[in-house]
Amino acid sequence: MIRIAICDDDESLVFNNKRIIGEYVKKNKEIVDIEEYSNGEFLLADIQEGEYFDLILLDIEMPHKDGMEIAPQIKKYLPHALIVFVTSHLKYAVDSFALSIFRYVPKQEIQPRLEQALNDAFKYIKLQQNDIYTIHTQNRFEKIFLKDVLYIQKSGKNAVLVTFNTQAKVRKSLSQVYEEINKKEFIYIDRGCIVNIIHIMQVKNGEVVLKNKETLPISRSHIQSTKELINTFWGNEL
Repeated sequence: MIRIAICDDDESLVFNNKRIIGEYVKKNKEIVDIEEYSNGEFLLADIQEGEYFDLILLDIEMPHKDGMEIAPQIKKYLPHALIVFVTSHLKYAVDSFALSIFRYVPKQEIQPRLEQALNDAFKYIKLQQNDIYTIHTQNRFEKIFLKDVLYIQKSGKNAVLVTFNTQAKVRKSLSQVYEEINKKEFIYIDRGCIVNIIHIMQVKNGEVVLKNKETLPISRSHIQSTKELINTFWGNEL
């Protein structure tokens, strides 16, 4: 399922954008969840509280904070989310590139341009789907890009996924999370810790040194296998 946010202070435009998306997903047999916002600050507040979106349709001209102000703040919390700027002013097109905006859609050509943007966005998101770990509970929905995960550690009855900037706890065993990820990059260095090989910079004195300078101990029973797995992985990748 792809989660989409539509943010525009004009209700008729929100309705029209939602209609176009509805027609697209019906035609292409996609599954989406759409949230509507009439204010960019409401959208940002939800994201700051943990709401996740794969794709955000963001109007530039809005009261209070406009799309140009909101976009970089969204990227701080959702760096991998695709933002599509929707606007009636061509002067913003150049600036949008500096903000890592996925597409720019003029309101004057909303139907064909938004359809094309959706087509490109859905293709891009699907390419990333196998590289995402999803935490989905009754009160929480979160996607974590596996390339950002440094290691996964056991914490009581939970597994904690640690990235450069965040920690995400899921109430599952370490072995269950390992099986769900099912990637050769992730290896056990201890019965309570799995490390992403791509972030290992060095192995010394019975520890792995990660890109963020953090060190993690390797259990004596895993030292040899850890070295072999690292050598095998990088030998195949080079």
